Amino acid sequence: MARRGASAGGASARKRSDRKREPLTAEVDGGRAELVPDRERPRGWTLLLDDAPQSHVDLDDPSYLSFEYQRRIGHMIDLAAPPQQPLQVVHLGGGAFTLARYVAATRPRSTQQIVEVDAALVQLVRRELPLDPQARIRVRSTDAREGLGRIQEGWADLVIADVFSGARTPAHLTSTEFLAEVRRVLKPGGQYVANLADGPPLTHLRGQIATAATLFPELALAADPTVWRGRRFGNAVLLASDRPLAVADLTRRVATDPHPGRVEHGRALADFTGGAAAVTDEGAKPSPAPPPSTFT
Repeated sequence: MARRGASAGGASARKRSDRKREPLTAEVDGGRAELVPDRERPRGWTLLLDDAPQSHVDLDDPSYLSFEYQRRIGHMIDLAAPPQQPLQVVHLGGGAFTLARYVAATRPRSTQQIVEVDAALVQLVRRELPLDPQARIRVRSTDAREGLGRIQEGWADLVIADVFSGARTPAHLTSTEFLAEVRRVLKPGGQYVANLADGPPLTHLRGQIATAATLFPELALAADPTVWRGRRFGNAVLLASDRPLAVADLTRRVATDPHPGRVEHGRALADFTGGAAAVTDEGAKPSPAPPPSTFT
């Protein structure tokens, strides 16, 4: 869920994309999917699910990230290891595979697994916005937590969670039990990145920070200043690890984005959490639904 803000598919994909420059609508498992052409980028597309923007893809330049929250995740991917170093990445939630394409473009020879429950959406994206056949990307159509449970212990350098159903993160992906599975899959020093969405009074966001703090000693959160102040509904990106994070570099990158954001960590982030309780499976709830005006 997001606010608006060399070819990866080969010659056949280029011909297909060039031929279809009008919006394309299809029914998928999660509702109505729409691919809308980007009029400023010849092979750019935005994926919407039930009118909520989910992903933007530029098949000519998969390193281009349009949405604010995806740019912030891109910074975290960039800082996860030295430039060009291949990574092993798990993506919980696929959308249009934007972040997997970004990793493949900026870190060649990376090995990636996408877990996306909506099999019809996966088929649509594979057909209309094909992946680079040379990219080492495997896609599994199953529930995010179930798919995570099938990945071997200590496999991943990065686990990226960007899962929304009806513009809400499912309850079973918000708990300490879920994050224990994330921690199991990560290598020592690996990092967890989560796209979170909330609005005033930010109860869900504070609870998610408290939940992550029970599993990871190092946390940072990047968000728009108006989201931080509880003035509007929006995205915040959580970064967590068992090792120190490149907070200073991340702060500079986020602050100099086209839509500047703010990064908090340490005591300031703990103060923001305000004593919120960690979430367990027993009491877990989906993230709040965005107001109707969010995507207009």
